Amino acid sequence: SNVHTLEVVERGHWGSKVEFLLAVAGNVVGIGNVWRFPYLCYKNGGGAFLVPYLVFMVTCAVPLFLLETTVGQYTQEGGVTCWRKMCPLVEGIGYSALLILLYSCVTYMLILAWALLYLVFSFSSQLPWASCNNDWNTDHCIDISTRNKTFAWTNQMNATSAATEFWERRVLAISGGIEEIGSIRWDLMLCLIAIWIICYFSVVKVYTTLRYGRCIIYCNAVDFMDTLYSPLKQVWLEAGIQILFSYSLGVGTLTVLGSYNTYNNNCYKDCLWLCLLNSGTSIVAGFAVFSVLGFMAHEQGVPIAEVAESSPGLAFIAYPQAVAMMPLPQLWSICFFVMLILLGLDTEFVAMEVVMTSIIDMFPTVMRRPGRRELFLLLFSIMCFFFQLIMVTEAGMYVFQMFDYFACNGASILFLCVFETVALGWIFGAEQVCGIVKDMTGVHPNPFFKICWLYLTPLVLLGSFICYLVEYQPLTFNRWYVYPAWAYVLGWVLSISSILPVPGWALYKLGTGTGNFRQVGHLCY
Repeated sequence: SNVHTLEVVERGHWGSKVEFLLAVAGNVVGIGNVWRFPYLCYKNGGGAFLVPYLVFMVTCAVPLFLLETTVGQYTQEGGVTCWRKMCPLVEGIGYSALLILLYSCVTYMLILAWALLYLVFSFSSQLPWASCNNDWNTDHCIDISTRNKTFAWTNQMNATSAATEFWERRVLAISGGIEEIGSIRWDLMLCLIAIWIICYFSVVKVYTTLRYGRCIIYCNAVDFMDTLYSPLKQVWLEAGIQILFSYSLGVGTLTVLGSYNTYNNNCYKDCLWLCLLNSGTSIVAGFAVFSVLGFMAHEQGVPIAEVAESSPGLAFIAYPQAVAMMPLPQLWSICFFVMLILLGLDTEFVAMEVVMTSIIDMFPTVMRRPGRRELFLLLFSIMCFFFQLIMVTEAGMYVFQMFDYFACNGASILFLCVFETVALGWIFGAEQVCGIVKDMTGVHPNPFFKICWLYLTPLVLLGSFICYLVEYQPLTFNRWYVYPAWAYVLGWVLSISSILPVPGWALYKLGTGTGNFRQVGHLCY
């Protein structure tokens, strides 16, 4: 009888260096550059914030960026199996990183669904967040896009803007608390389905990430420039966490993208240029965002502090409010939300690809067969979608914020990055890493990188991790809603779940008699 066995598909490489550069650039230049960095810079004293930001960039971000890309390119493996070849004792880092990526996929997709819903509304004859004549508006609604309402806005205690009411009462229909689940927001759920379909077919069929376009409006950049000379403040923690998130460090993304390079690709030079691109984009985004917010503050006759928002507040309240005050508001709104979706899709494509690659590399003989990858991706997408359904209910924003605060927080990333540098700098050996970079690229890395991998990076990150725990503040929503006790317990379970695999795996390896500490941690490539 003729038995036809399915052939194992080869892992493959990037078609060209440009594909690698676009993939990494699309991943690291994301929504955080637009909605988080500018606000943090403004909130923490502008130029004063740039000092710790640059310190973290030099001592942590660039060395880790090079380290993770090198590991991927050298081992040609995903985010879990690379540790089996480099340092088996800390393979748990790979599992922890996968969990954080899974949590991130869940929250990130919801942001894109919100942006898609706003994009659909942007094609209305009148932007629905530009007026108070809608079914969802209250008596306290103020249309601040008309200048003659400025007095009313500044003198009414309980006033809310039309954009805020559209966000909270129309898009979210937010309930009184996480206990009040309410009904599913069907239009939001349809947008979520559309985003998952786009991502699924993009990851299946597209092997180079989308290049993005952005709309930059220079109306009044003076406000942002003023903040660059504010007095120095202690903002190290926020700068460090922003750096780690912005550079996609600690979650295996750079390892997976680097693993598709050819062995002799000059990752040393690539990493330096990509780091400059990322931080440069953040600073340019600062001018772009605060140009718009400066224009908005000027039109309302209020200080910029009154309109400056972070994260969802910037993207879905402040910015829509600003475009409603401009000529051709529909055009600017479409440009902004298309940009936001493209930025987010880039990052989401890569996150899903990293999860796929890492799991497939763990089971290559089973998963690297025709059709298996597509089927697994479909099951993964469906599973995440059903898990997200609670986030498109009336209590969805509370659940989203809980995930964002606990499951995808900076403490987990700081923890993983500390162990990563200790494992590769001390157990595997910083000198061996330098030798690998020299062997692959023909260039010996600057001795400063060795100092960072051994001392500066782990110490700075460990100090930040301790500071994060000391400065911990209980999660609240809109500065008034306090979560119930069970929600905090669930949040800490989510947070610990992404840390536990690291010590758990190390204890398992040592406890199962695989060898002593040095043997278990030794190179086995």
